[in-house]
Amino acid sequence: MAITVMKRYEMKYLMSPGQTDFLLRKLEGHMKIDEFGLTSIASLYYDTPDSQLVRASMEKPAYKEKLRLRSYGLATDTSPVFLELKRKYDGIVYKRRVQSSLTQVEKFFAGENALGGSGQIQKELAYFRDFYGTLVPACLIIYDRTAYFEPGGDLRLTIDYNPRYRMHGLTLTESMDGLPLLENGWSILEIKVQDAMPLWLSAALSEGGIFKSSFSKYGEAYCRELMKEQHNTVQIEKPKYLGVA
Repeated sequence: MAITVMKRYEMKYLMSPGQTDFLLRKLEGHMKIDEFGLTSIASLYYDTPDSQLVRASMEKPAYKEKLRLRSYGLATDTSPVFLELKRKYDGIVYKRRVQSSLTQVEKFFAGENALGGSGQIQKELAYFRDFYGTLVPACLIIYDRTAYFEPGGDLRLTIDYNPRYRMHGLTLTESMDGLPLLENGWSILEIKVQDAMPLWLSAALSEGGIFKSSFSKYGEAYCRELMKEQHNTVQIEKPKYLGVA
């Protein structure tokens, strides 16, 4: 959690319960669970009042960016939270983040430069805020994540179980409840690496029929809410939109 600057390739995959079990067997001997084990994560996405950021991402541009506030478990007034600026260009993800507090973040969005972290990252976050003008909490994404690492290597892999969302009660202190984003038992695999994916992992994905997807939790939640407004119902079947990375 101490990492503040990241540059890497990130690839996403949707997995059925059977595919998840298959991949976990294939990871044995190659990767280990990190020290945090299964962790509940909440990410509060900020957007303009007219949802400019998520709508731009849905157009599949070469460059896209998002801003979110993340906590590990329910946040309190004194617990650390992480404000993250995530950019993606030509398949490479660039992430900047600072550790802060809910009070400092509230002041930041009120126009003050009250965040912790390095001066350069603070400048990038402030520029993003000022460029888009009014930014408000737009969507809360919650999931239960297990992270794996490759001993002696740079490969990182995460599996997100029970991804869910809320468009109301947009606070990191209230609860970890939300509406499901996937069918029961399905999960989201993310592979994060600075160079090429190892051959053993490519072979495992191919053997398990696990194929790359551009699924976005925030994008999916946004599309579900649009359909809810149009049809006054939410169908939890296959994802309605798979075009946001």
